[in-house]
This record gives sequence, C-alpha cells and structure tokens, in this order.
Amino acid sequence: MASPPRSPKTVQSSADDQSLEGVPSSDPEISLTISHHGTPHIFRLPSTSTILDLTADIATTLAIPAASQKLLVPKLGLLKPPFAPTPLATLPSRKVQLLASTGSEIASVSAPRTASPLRSSSPLKAATPSKTHDWRKAQDEATYTFHTLLPLPYLPDPERSRRYLARLRDDAGIKAAMRKHKFSVGVLTEMNPAEHTTHESRTLGLNRNRGEVIELRLRTDAYDGYRDYKVIRKTLCHELAHNVFGVHDRNFWDLTSEIEKEVERGDWRNGGRAVSNEEFYNPDDRGEDGHVDGGGLSGGEFVLGGGGKEGSGGVDGRGGMNRRELMAEAAEERMKRQTRTGGGSRS
Repeated sequence: MASPPRSPKTVQSSADDQSLEGVPSSDPEISLTISHHGTPHIFRLPSTSTILDLTADIATTLAIPAASQKLLVPKLGLLKPPFAPTPLATLPSRKVQLLASTGSEIASVSAPRTASPLRSSSPLKAATPSKTHDWRKAQDEATYTFHTLLPLPYLPDPERSRRYLARLRDDAGIKAAMRKHKFSVGVLTEMNPAEHTTHESRTLGLNRNRGEVIELRLRTDAYDGYRDYKVIRKTLCHELAHNVFGVHDRNFWDLTSEIEKEVERGDWRNGGRAVSNEEFYNPDDRGEDGHVDGGGLSGGEFVLGGGGKEGSGGVDGRGGMNRRELMAEAAEERMKRQTRTGGGSRS
C-alpha cells in the first residue's frame, strides 16, 4: 500500500538540485521537478517514496487524476498507468515531464456544448428543371434572317414602318420557314406606293438579286394607313420563293405554297392572326391584295392586275403616270376621303 500522500513543498529549482540527477540520494527527502504545460513544479517526497507516491501527490496538487497521468522520464521513457511501485531514488533523472490534462480541462471538454441557435428555416421551393438554351437554333436564327430593316425615311412615321418590318422579321412562322430553307436576306424594306403604281397594276412585293433586297408594299395608296398584316406576310412568302426560282413555273408555285403552309403552322404565338387595328389600321383596304397576280410578275415582282408577260419589264417599264402625278393623285384621294369622313387623316 502506498504511503499516505504528503503535501509537497513547491520551491524554486537550484544548481544543488540539478547536481543530484542520476545519483542515489541519502537525504531523507527526494526533490523532483515536474514540468507540466511549460510550468515547473517542485515536489519533495521522502526518500523511500515510489512512483505511486509521486502520482498521488501530483493528483492532489495539480488536480490531475493518476489514471490520466503520463510521466516522461529521461533515459527511462514514458511511464503510463497503472504505474509500478518503482522507487523514486532509482530514477535516472530528477526532471520529469508530465503529460496530462487537468480535471477542469477534461470537464470543459466533456461538458455538453450549448447548441447554436438554428437559422430560421424558410419553406423549401420545389425544384425546377434547368432551362436549356438551344444554341443551334439561336445560331440559325441569327444567320437565316433579314439582316437590315429599312423603312423609307421620307414617308410619314418611318418608325412605325420599322416596327411593322420588325414584326415580319420576328414572326415565329416566318422565322421557322427561314431556318428550314436557309433563307438569308440582306435588306427588308418598304416600297413607296406611288413609285410602284400604274393605272393597270400595283406592285405588292419585289425581290432583287434573289434575296439581296426584298421590298414590300406596307402602306395604303393614300398613305393614311397600313395594309393587312396577313396579306403582307403572304406577299413576303411569295417573295421568299423568288430566292430559289425567278420565274413563275410549277416549282415556284409549289415552293410558295409550301412556305405559306409552314408560316401558318409555325406561327404558334398568335395562330396567324393579323395585328390589331390599333397597331396597323387600314381604313380603305378592300381586300384586293390577295394573291391573284394574273401572271404580272417580272424579275421577282409581285404585281396585282398586271397583264404583261414575265420579263417584259413590268411596272419598271410602264408608260403611265410619273411619280409627281401619282403623288398628286394620292394626295387628292386622301383629301376626298377626309372630306367624306369629316375628320383628319388616320394613322
């Protein structure tokens, strides 16, 4: 049985204590320096004491249970519990390194930690599939399109004409047909009705150099409104077919019919409906712009009422009224219409 623990005396180490290292002492007490966490502690025990006595004194003084102590003795190595009753006088060194945690340190680690406040939970949102972008379709739409929109700046309200041209360019059905047939048109523009009207015919559309420029008759003859959207879109289908065929043979009409059907099917946004009356109102369009051209096409022109043969020059070779006379007639017609309605011109 270990001798009753004695209250050790903690004193400062000296040269005399260091001279005793490794030498059996005949003194009634043995002095050992126990270093713990960098702090030296001097323990004095009777010369007959053992390691068990030392660990008991360390437990009393430093509040470190003997079962938690590990002693590193130079030239002897690491001593672990359960300790043997080795006499302290036989230790090769009087300096010992204590490897252990104090009781308070162990308690702080063992104590349950206060749970941190939970973040306010927000309702989980249902997962939505990621939107994928069809890069091939976007690239095709940027390639097969009308690259320039050109309203006539000298006619009234050119910005309105630009919106009309943009609507045609962005029409879902037109875009689908352009992608399928790989149509790329340099310029989409409007034509001046006065420059493409004779007593016998009116040009509704014109395709120059198989898609370099397409002109469309957007305005009424009196310049007081815009023609029906679906009719103009049908004229555009006709002109797009001239990108492939220049003459009115069976191949041309088959392609025109195919494009018209594709445009109707592809117009999923509005089912092919014409624009509202507020956007493009035509006060005096009697529906004469239907696709009945009577063979009056020349060089990719779509002419109503034309009786000439293909290649005969069409409206460009007409001997009718000149531009000034046509403009004067259009102005006179507009004034007559205003007089009848009793109001100003309608846009």
